[in-house]
Amino acid sequence: MSGHSKWANIKHRKGAADLRRAALFTKLSKNITVAARNGGDPEFNFSLRTAIDKALAANMTKDKVDQAIKRGTGEIAGGVIEEVLYEGFGPGGVAVLVEALTDNRNRTSSSLKHVFGKNGGNLSGSGSVQWMFVRRGVVRARGKSGLSDDEQLALIGAGTDDIVAEDGMQTLTCQPDSLMSVRQAAAAIDLDAFEVGLEWEAKEPVEVEPSIRGQIESLFEALDDDEDVSEIYSNVEL
Repeated sequence: MSGHSKWANIKHRKGAADLRRAALFTKLSKNITVAARNGGDPEFNFSLRTAIDKALAANMTKDKVDQAIKRGTGEIAGGVIEEVLYEGFGPGGVAVLVEALTDNRNRTSSSLKHVFGKNGGNLSGSGSVQWMFVRRGVVRARGKSGLSDDEQLALIGAGTDDIVAEDGMQTLTCQPDSLMSVRQAAAAIDLDAFEVGLEWEAKEPVEVEPSIRGQIESLFEALDDDEDVSEIYSNVEL
């Protein structure tokens, strides 16, 4: 019996891994499709270039990448994918923003409402928590463990508000309208940008009791399992 139980557990884990992989590919495909709306050539569309790089790094096939691009440019028919921002509260009243890419708002809303409720939170209305966050441009780059004064000044001159170095990576934040100029300035000093985009940053991060941290992490994991969810932001310091 022990052998049977072990095999059943292996099969369960493999099934769960396959589902997560399929959900990941669905998310990556949607990201490519949405980015391709602004042009199907990654040489001139950095958001598309970033989305493609992420997909290839996750071992998505080139055929699937090409199909996702063509759906975005309209060369292949497909459902209309909308970018929707959902707002909610997690355990302990922490604020949560969920960015989703969906072809069915009702399905996604119903799913997220269930996930929040099952994990000690609740999906709330528009404007309930968004005011606690600010939109920021973010460039994450590799290439240097440290920056000279001149290099930092060049980045600041391009619009960089903050520079954080950690584990051989530079994280540059800026106003949304300075994002492309900061990316170009990073490239000019030989920083290899691997992630460029707009993110939500909590205005005032909050600390929570250790007793509910696990509940909050469980909520985030459950949200991440939803194939319509693209990004999750919170004001909690974990």
